[in-house]
Amino acid sequence: MLPKNSADYRTILWALAMPVVMLVQFRDPSLIKYMWPLGCYMALAAGVIAHNHLHTPTFHGKRMNQFFGTWLSIFYGYPTFAWMPTHNLNHHKYLNKAGDATITWRYGNKNTVWIAATYFFVSSYYQSGPIKEYIRKAKQNNPKLYRHIMTQYAVWGGTYVCLIALAIAWHGPVTGIYTVGLATGLPVFFALWTIMLFNYMQHVHTDPWSEHNHSRSWTGKIVNFLLFNNGLHAVHHEHPNAHWSELPKYHAEIADKIDPRLIEPSVFRWFFVRYFLATFIPSLQTQQVGRAPFDPPDGELVVETASVDALDAGSNVARV
Repeated sequence: MLPKNSADYRTILWALAMPVVMLVQFRDPSLIKYMWPLGCYMALAAGVIAHNHLHTPTFHGKRMNQFFGTWLSIFYGYPTFAWMPTHNLNHHKYLNKAGDATITWRYGNKNTVWIAATYFFVSSYYQSGPIKEYIRKAKQNNPKLYRHIMTQYAVWGGTYVCLIALAIAWHGPVTGIYTVGLATGLPVFFALWTIMLFNYMQHVHTDPWSEHNHSRSWTGKIVNFLLFNNGLHAVHHEHPNAHWSELPKYHAEIADKIDPRLIEPSVFRWFFVRYFLATFIPSLQTQQVGRAPFDPPDGELVVETASVDALDAGSNVARV
């Protein structure tokens, strides 16, 4: 029951607070107008924690790790196993190059507010391929993993059905749907959309062929506290199995080797400048740093594929 790393006591505390924040709003819908931002943050935190958990399992035991991943699925808004085929096995392998289902340059290498805002819908569509293939291979080759995936889907979907029924039973159909929509629906959409937006912002106009300039990082203490150091993205790609609490140490080791344009102190300032001010002052838009992702050093483009090339790596999911 105890976490492998003592830093994850905070992870567990956040995970236990998630249903409290949600159910307080369910019990008294008049509080939603005050609490919905906290609900959105908690859903986003669930996604970040799920990401960390799929890289470095939180607990020692397999069953506890599976339970924790399923628990997070409810508050994040999608079964957390999906991080494995789309992120661990795909994004970390191809890193915004051809083959990455989450590439930022699918329809051109521009970075505008419209492209950033709609990236969620495009990326979701293309990530569905690796997810479906992963499930198919699990069904064929790994029954335990397949049962775990189906269990996550059942708990995730079943919980939402129960929440809808609970809200309607407590408050009637109109207030009940309002409650579910703002206390659950809005937070999970915000989390899914924001997680993908962060991925876009951390890789657009970076150099995936570079040793250290492949990702954009934010070093602000507040955002990294709230998001469990997930602003330190370059070092995460270089040490994908490092615990999130170790990322500041690893970042300090390579910070002076990263192009200064790819280290930002404030994600909020960067967002405001690049997507609001740049709409009126185009010169403020980001520019490609180093070699573009579609311009490999050897001059030969890799054929893009969405395949999940190994279910042996899926043993990580079977473990968590």
